[in-house]
Amino acid sequence: MIDPKLIEEQPQFVQEALAKKGYSFDPSELIGLFQKRRALLKVVETSKAEQNKLTATVPQVKKEGGDVQSIFAEVRRLAAESKEAQAELTETEDKIQKAIEVLPNLPDPDLVGGEKENNRPIYHFGEEPKFEGFVPKDHVELAESLGLVDYKRAAKISGSGTWMYTGLGARLEWALLNYFIASHLADGYTFILPPHLLNEKSGFTAGQFPKFKEDVFWLDGTEPRKFLLPTAETALVNIHRDEILSLDELPKKYFAYTPCYRREAGSYRTEERGMIRGYQFDKVEMVQYTTAEGSDAAFEELVHKAQKLVEGLGLCYQVDKLAAGDCSASMARTYDIEVFIPSMHIYKEASSVSNARDYQARRGMIRYRDENGKVRFCHTLNGSGLATSRILPAILEQFQQADGSVLIPEALQPYMGGLKVLKPVAKK
Repeated sequence: MIDPKLIEEQPQFVQEALAKKGYSFDPSELIGLFQKRRALLKVVETSKAEQNKLTATVPQVKKEGGDVQSIFAEVRRLAAESKEAQAELTETEDKIQKAIEVLPNLPDPDLVGGEKENNRPIYHFGEEPKFEGFVPKDHVELAESLGLVDYKRAAKISGSGTWMYTGLGARLEWALLNYFIASHLADGYTFILPPHLLNEKSGFTAGQFPKFKEDVFWLDGTEPRKFLLPTAETALVNIHRDEILSLDELPKKYFAYTPCYRREAGSYRTEERGMIRGYQFDKVEMVQYTTAEGSDAAFEELVHKAQKLVEGLGLCYQVDKLAAGDCSASMARTYDIEVFIPSMHIYKEASSVSNARDYQARRGMIRYRDENGKVRFCHTLNGSGLATSRILPAILEQFQQADGSVLIPEALQPYMGGLKVLKPVAKK
């Protein structure tokens, strides 16, 4: 949530910053509500002060034999006036809250406006593979010929937009997850296995609600109603909701493995077949809670960690700095780590590293006490570390051989029992 004080004091700055995200914001209504709130607050405070002042005179007036009933009458009149103003103040504050909570986060000043067309590659690793002497297959063909994934039976038991790992495919998926987990543990991150059913306040704190309430799977029959987490970030950024942390606790570094459940799969393009986009996929997610001063360093650390994981697999990839309009609503800046998918001739996001600044912390009242004892809002950051549904296709396509086999990255071989090559299996 954007700082209300910033909107009140610098409305044009906020308006121009949100325009970079493609969000049209007219601050005049909020400015009017801020002014109304101040006026009502003055009435309430003045009335209460006058009531206290009059009440304090009662003992002396009684002592002097004066009429205290007129004092009581005035106190009652002021109390009724205060009650009416307080009700209007509460209503005004509710309007302010509702108007602010739908606003997206402000993009960092160095971000350009616009959407995908203005994203900028800032780093490239490896060479795009060249396949000489044979026609390369896409990851769907490879996964089926190698006996790694059963798409037809997954569709039978679930529906479109799903897949089922089998045999070595399941082992390869698990090897990736173990590789990610081992790396994060070595870097001192705390491993979390969070609930998959989350309450509405968790979605609000993460910034997904109220605007994107229909983008998740809601479960009827739960009271209060719960939804399936779309990413572990939604759970991890709520761990310290409504808490005040001490300075020496920060930064807090967490990671979690979860399946992710998203309704967006229905909108995938025809070329995004197989594991590129689906209703359910596996991901290891990293989250940090930091001070404002430690925020930028944490972002660089998360980007570097995601890069290190992809480089450790030997995959060709690039880092994209997203334009303001391509960052999600909750985020102030985002870098995507994108792996090359040869069959699509494009780079696809395998990790998205983002800094929410204090946007999520304001929504979830996540604070810390600084060295002077002042309570301040934390900064929250997240990064995929990594999403297997993009990494596994990249491995299959980038490391395929002329005989239809696929080389297993060296980093994964210890988790595959020493297996180095995936070979085609006979069709059943």
